[in-house]
Amino acid sequence: MIVSILNKITKTQFFLYIVLLLLFIGSILFVNHNYSYYDRPIAEIINTELIETTEIIDHFDNEDHLFTQTLIAVLKNGEEKGNLIHLTNQFSTSKAYDHEFKVGHKLFVSINDKVNTELTGSIEDVKRDTYVLLVAWIFIFILIIVGKKQGLLSIISLAVNAVLLWYALDIYINNSGMNLVLICSVSAILFTVISLLLVNGVNEKTYAAILATLIGTFSSLLIAYLVILFTAESGLRYEEMQFSTRPYHMLFMAGLLVGSLGAVMDVAITMSSSIFGLYEKNNNISLQALKKSGMEIGKDIMGTMTNILFFVYISGSIPLILLYLKNDSQFGFTLSMTLSLELARALAGGIGIVLTIPIGLYTTLFFVQRKRGRE
Repeated sequence: MIVSILNKITKTQFFLYIVLLLLFIGSILFVNHNYSYYDRPIAEIINTELIETTEIIDHFDNEDHLFTQTLIAVLKNGEEKGNLIHLTNQFSTSKAYDHEFKVGHKLFVSINDKVNTELTGSIEDVKRDTYVLLVAWIFIFILIIVGKKQGLLSIISLAVNAVLLWYALDIYINNSGMNLVLICSVSAILFTVISLLLVNGVNEKTYAAILATLIGTFSSLLIAYLVILFTAESGLRYEEMQFSTRPYHMLFMAGLLVGSLGAVMDVAITMSSSIFGLYEKNNNISLQALKKSGMEIGKDIMGTMTNILFFVYISGSIPLILLYLKNDSQFGFTLSMTLSLELARALAGGIGIVLTIPIGLYTTLFFVQRKRGRE
């Protein structure tokens, strides 16, 4: 079986796999030995001991426990490299704002005192780059194994889009007078064009998907803006944005735009690929038959995509919902405080999905008819 798989791999693919394997090994080795690149002291835990457990009853009669553990760690960088440091850590049962540390964990620490040859210090943060890199590589390998060339192009488009988003947000942070919605609108156009051209190539199918994505996304944004305008933002609670120094309304609208873009793009390329696939199998198929098939495809994906949006947005609020309910907040008040913005985002994205189905259908039929006229 292994021999048959190897026979199917071209020289270019084999070279790519070797390069990826070397990059994987090299990057893992690097993040496990990159201590000298950090200015803050890093310590690796070599011994832990639980010394105390305290029962805590809060104002709402909720029971919790506070654990205290002593840690012995060896410093991995700085002037005290190689020396042992003694640390104390406290963590609760929930571990919401704290951690239970084990042997092998690497921490950012501050050195407080030195008595004879023994150092004492405090914990500042956890060194997480190894875990983040490992998860990133798992994601990359799965994409390449399943998607092959398209998977690799998807990774490239994701990296390019991440850089573009970082650059767009950096422009907004450094220029407070600029409109974030306008910046995100330009970014959304670039995201759409780059992603679809890279993954699907330069062809009519891609053109149709790009046009449908942009029309569907901006139509849903316009509808959401008009609804918010006519309802005077009634029911929207911006408390989760209270630490931001920028206008809440503009931040929320920019989030609506970027949040709905991915789902709309997925629907648009699904409609375009499906209809063009039917046409390529039978060049004589009528536009009416393509339209009927396209509407059936749209109905099939409509429910699943709107459910995906709902669960994606709501899932992030589950811990906060439980926190409110555990502290005896009323159910209606809890939902209004935690889900008003998430539901608005999900509804705006759902509108975009539903609109993109007919938009994607007729846009694709236009390009199909155009292609048929050239043949």
